[in-house]
Amino acid sequence: MMNLMKHRRNVIAAGVAGAIVLAALGMGIVYFMVFAGSSPQKLALSSPEPSSSSSAASPASTAGAGTWTGGSGSQAGYRVREQLASLAAPSDAVGRTSAITGSVILTQSASTYTVSAASFSVNVSTLTSDRSMRDQRIHRQGLESDRYPTATFQLTSPIVLPAEAASGQAIHVAATGTLTIHGVSKTVTIPIDARLSGSQVELVGSITFPFSDFGMTPPSIGGFVSVQDNATMEFQLKLGHSGA
Repeated sequence: MMNLMKHRRNVIAAGVAGAIVLAALGMGIVYFMVFAGSSPQKLALSSPEPSSSSSAASPASTAGAGTWTGGSGSQAGYRVREQLASLAAPSDAVGRTSAITGSVILTQSASTYTVSAASFSVNVSTLTSDRSMRDQRIHRQGLESDRYPTATFQLTSPIVLPAEAASGQAIHVAATGTLTIHGVSKTVTIPIDARLSGSQVELVGSITFPFSDFGMTPPSIGGFVSVQDNATMEFQLKLGHSGA
């Protein structure tokens, strides 16, 4: 009798364990199937406006010295790779927001431009992707935007722009400063593509880092659905002149 009861308990325990595993697996598959989708392209500089003249842009048509502040069309966000068990997800998970404030200060000496100061703030609690379930999850896991709703960047070293900036061409620079995400601040150097014109300064860049660099843990569901350890922060800033 005792052996029979023990056998029944083992069978029940095995059944419960199996049900839990199947439920977790089912949740993981549903999560993966719902979350998977086409991802937005990586951010890039906008195409330059067509010129009415074939000649090179004159200094009067390039960006002037002074303060440039965030305008319409600016966006920032994240890009991460999701996995189901050991299978790579077919696309990245991407979330973005236009809730950005900040400014850049340009100084000019002859034909040389220098970014003497820059700072930006992003309301990460407004990040949205193509799936509301994912958006809700990062409020509590990973980024934990309910607890840490703001990400910031503060330039700490001036950037001397190459000569091409004066002609309105796309240029490539590096911005070193303090990046704060998830309540953790780190000194980083971000590669940036930029274009200066009379009406707009546009900056596009991205940086990839392990979640742990900013005290975050990649989201996971029962070990069946997980996010790879590296995350990418990306942005496209379109700035308008607000005065000297």
